[in-house]
Amino acid sequence: MLAGCRVALPRGLRCCQRVLSWVPVVIISLVVLWSYYAYVWELCLVTVTNPAEKATYLLLFHTVFVLFIWTYWKAIFTPPKQPTKKFLLPYAEKERYDNEERPEVQKQIVAEFARKLPVYTRTGSGATRFCETCQIVKPDRCHHCSVCGMCVLKMDHHCPWVNNCIGYSNYKFFLLFLAYAMLYCLYIGCTVFQYFILYWTDTLSNGQAKFHVLFLLFVALMFFVSLMFLFGYHCWLVSLNRTTLEAFSAPVFQSGPDKNGFHLGIHRNLQQVFGKNKKLWLIPVFTSLGDGFTYPMRMVCESRNPLLAAENQWEDDMTDEESQAYCETSNITVHIEK
Repeated sequence: MLAGCRVALPRGLRCCQRVLSWVPVVIISLVVLWSYYAYVWELCLVTVTNPAEKATYLLLFHTVFVLFIWTYWKAIFTPPKQPTKKFLLPYAEKERYDNEERPEVQKQIVAEFARKLPVYTRTGSGATRFCETCQIVKPDRCHHCSVCGMCVLKMDHHCPWVNNCIGYSNYKFFLLFLAYAMLYCLYIGCTVFQYFILYWTDTLSNGQAKFHVLFLLFVALMFFVSLMFLFGYHCWLVSLNRTTLEAFSAPVFQSGPDKNGFHLGIHRNLQQVFGKNKKLWLIPVFTSLGDGFTYPMRMVCESRNPLLAAENQWEDDMTDEESQAYCETSNITVHIEK
């Protein structure tokens, strides 16, 4: 009986956690629904009297609104991509790992298995990155999300406002969500401002509409400022081909930590997230390059050969075009016979 209660309690807590994790999404959704009502009904249909102005406002508003909702939906419901069974520790190695008590031998077991995989980043101590929870060798840029309870490819962060882990499969959607949310707030603020002044100076006297229009401007400006800083930060990350986690802790290669290890130049960095077809950059469809398991590195040879680490100094001073040319000509695989 007691054992059953102990099992039921964690299940109940996990259920409550899953329910509560949707609270931020519900809050944002309610604010968006109210903003839609306040703008469409109270501003455009009740306050604005000019038919041409009313039609223009409604057309542009719904265009931005659809893009905003579309990207928000994609950011919420696009599941983060996980490592495949290829990175899962096989049964025989898992048995050896579990039965071994010496940490150095456990690391050796994982390292032997990882030699068959395209993995080049390491832990701070130089060991193979291994997830004890998922029992997998972590691909480059992969991290375990304690909220989602799984390893996520190219994990950036867990966002409570979309109740999802942002990574390789949905990072583009998250960026577009921030951009269109900011545009949504900016558009509302610009078109509402003149009527805000009219209501504030009592030139217009509709009581109910006045409340909605005044409050609409304050909410739009508040969210716009918050989104502007967050979007600007992620634009900076994209320009350097870094994730939020990598910005706080530089990825470690065989040659040591390198915060610019995946930096390919601004144009190629943008292509990593948005793809090569620029016509699809602003549309929430998946166009990111690669498979999520391997990534082009600034100096592939450096990540495999510590003797070339000294080239870091002058590499940092190269332009994007020079860096791209160098990276393409230095894609050398070094095999060392043991």
